[in-house]
Amino acid sequence: MSSNDYLIRVQDSLAALPESLWDGLLAQQAQPTPFLRHAYLMALEDSGSAVPATGWLPQVISLWHGDALQAACVLYVKNHSYGEYVFDWAWAQAYQQHGLNYYPKAVLAVPFTPVPGARLLAVDAAAREALLGAVLTHCEKLQLSSLHLLFGSQDDLQACAALGLMQRHTVQFHWDNQAYRDFDDFLSQLNQEKRKKIRQERRKVEQAGVRFRWAQGSDISEADWDFFYRCYERTYLEHGNPPYLSRAFFAAQALHQSESWLLFIAERDGQAMASSLIALQTASDAQGRLVRTAYGRYWGALERVDCLHFEACYYQPLAWCIAQGYDRFEGGAQGEHKMARALMPVNTHSAHWLAHPAFADAVQRFLEREGEGIQNYLEDLRAHSPFKAG
Repeated sequence: MSSNDYLIRVQDSLAALPESLWDGLLAQQAQPTPFLRHAYLMALEDSGSAVPATGWLPQVISLWHGDALQAACVLYVKNHSYGEYVFDWAWAQAYQQHGLNYYPKAVLAVPFTPVPGARLLAVDAAAREALLGAVLTHCEKLQLSSLHLLFGSQDDLQACAALGLMQRHTVQFHWDNQAYRDFDDFLSQLNQEKRKKIRQERRKVEQAGVRFRWAQGSDISEADWDFFYRCYERTYLEHGNPPYLSRAFFAAQALHQSESWLLFIAERDGQAMASSLIALQTASDAQGRLVRTAYGRYWGALERVDCLHFEACYYQPLAWCIAQGYDRFEGGAQGEHKMARALMPVNTHSAHWLAHPAFADAVQRFLEREGEGIQNYLEDLRAHSPFKAG
C-alpha cells in the first residue's frame, strides 16, 4: 500500500524488521520502555506467549521512504480481552446482547504489560499520524469491530486525538525519588501513621528470619531464573489461571535482554522462598534529561510470611532505587494499597475507535461520565496523601 508518499508494509512477524531499525526508531521516542524493544516482543512471539494460538495475532505495520523506516508498530488482532488491563468486557457484552460480534478486535499494546510508553514509533508527528491512519485502514479492511491503543504516550495520544479516537483514563500508582539519602530519609517524609505502618511491616518480615539478596543482568544465574519462574507460575496457579508467560520467554530475556532485569530473592535459613522481578530503563526525557526508571513486574512465593509481598515488591525495590539513584518506580496496574507505601496516583491513558457508529456514540457518552468519576477519584486519593502536610 502507499499513502501520503509513504510505502506501507504489513507483515505477520516482527522478525521481518531488523532489530537495529526497530530499536533505533524506539530510541527516538519521548517515552521508550524496555517492553517495546525488538528482543522483548520477539521473545513473546518465539516463546509462544503472545501468538495466534493464545489469541494474539501480530500484524507489523511500517511506513517507509525508500529504505528509510519512518514509523512502525505492532498491532495485535485478538479474539478475547485478556492480558490488557484496560477493561472492555462490558462493551463486548453489549455487542453480544445486540447480536453483534465484538471479536475479533485490535489492540496497540504490549501483551500482559500495563506500562505506559510509546506504541506508535515514528520519526515525527506527521509520520505518527500517517501510521495510525494506516492502522485504522487495516482494521477496516479486516472488518474488525474496534481498535484500542492502551497505555500510550502523550505523542501517541495526540495522534489519536487528531484522528478522532476516543480517550479513556485509568489510574496507576508511581513513586518518585525526591533525592532521598536512604530509606530512612524517605520514611521521614511520610506522616507518622504511614511511617509507623511501614516499619511494622518490615519488622515482621525481618523477625520471620527472611533476608534478601538481589542480582542484576548477567549476574542473575540460570538457577535464579528457574527459582523465579517457580514462584511466578505458582502465584498464577493459586489464582486458578496458567501464567501468561512461559519459561522460554524468560530464557530469551536472560539471553538477549538481561541488562533490563533486576531480581530480588527472599531467603530463610539459607533457602530461597520468594522473589520479585523488576525491569529497568535509562532514557532521555523530552527535555533531554536522563531518567532512570524501575518497573515492578512479577512476584511469587513458595511460603507464606506476613507482609512479605510488601517487602519484596515495594520496600526492597524502593530501597534499591534510592541507593542506585533511580528516579522513578512504577508499581503496575491498580492497587490503592500501593498509596500507603508512598506510590502516588497518576493518570494513564488509552484511546479507542469503534467501527459501529451507534456503539461509538454510546461509548463516547460512557467515557465522558467515567472520566468525571476518575477525576473525582484522583482528587480524593490525593487528598489522602501519605506524605506530611506542607
